[in-house]
Amino acid sequence: MTKLKIIIIGYGKMGKEIEAIALQRGHSIIHKIDDPEDWTQLDLISEADVAIDFSVPNIALDNMRRCMSLLLPLVIGTTGWYDHMQEIEEEVKRTNASILWASNFSLGVNILFQFNKKLAEVMSRFPEYRPHIHEIHHIQKTDAPSGTAISIAEGIISEYKNLDRWELQENTTIAPSHLTISHERIGQVPGTHEITYTSEVDRISLRHEAKNRKGFAIGAVMAAEWLLGKKGFFNMKDVLGF
Repeated sequence: MTKLKIIIIGYGKMGKEIEAIALQRGHSIIHKIDDPEDWTQLDLISEADVAIDFSVPNIALDNMRRCMSLLLPLVIGTTGWYDHMQEIEEEVKRTNASILWASNFSLGVNILFQFNKKLAEVMSRFPEYRPHIHEIHHIQKTDAPSGTAISIAEGIISEYKNLDRWELQENTTIAPSHLTISHERIGQVPGTHEITYTSEVDRISLRHEAKNRKGFAIGAVMAAEWLLGKKGFFNMKDVLGF
């Protein structure tokens, strides 16, 4: 396996976890970007093979565009920018850049995504069951619902002809064609997602509960290893071959 020179963008709890995993796998961290001035170290940036971004939603687009302009391959786990997905994909193609994104880099969550779609395909034939998504994260998470919950919702909606969108369960009146998502922000919970199908007589659930941040970091570093030498706009499905 090629040893990578990695830049970490966002040196918070996830950034530190990524650093630990990358070092365990024999890679080196040559620069950390946690402040706008850190981008001025172009000599260090030019030496990097890849950047891994777990920063915050309000600077995610700027970070992606900086990496594209520098032709620096980027793995991005920051969420909250998905309304600009098509725009970013077009920019990646236009600039011949390399970006790999995921709403969640955990292997377990990506397995959940596959089971979620299969379960939704089956349950779409039974309208007496109402689907719902609930997610729980730590109090520092600023976006809601989580990017993972949105990915789960999109997987369900793709299999249901009578569902056309998702919405946060904040209103008392929910349209029958809307899939509801509820959320909680508690302590230091790394991430829990549960899909339920409820009828008048029973309840079916599919749940993933992260024990810590290590699973996300392992997936992100694996994605960086996979991205080396590739051009285009990718996601975790490409890495795992789903």
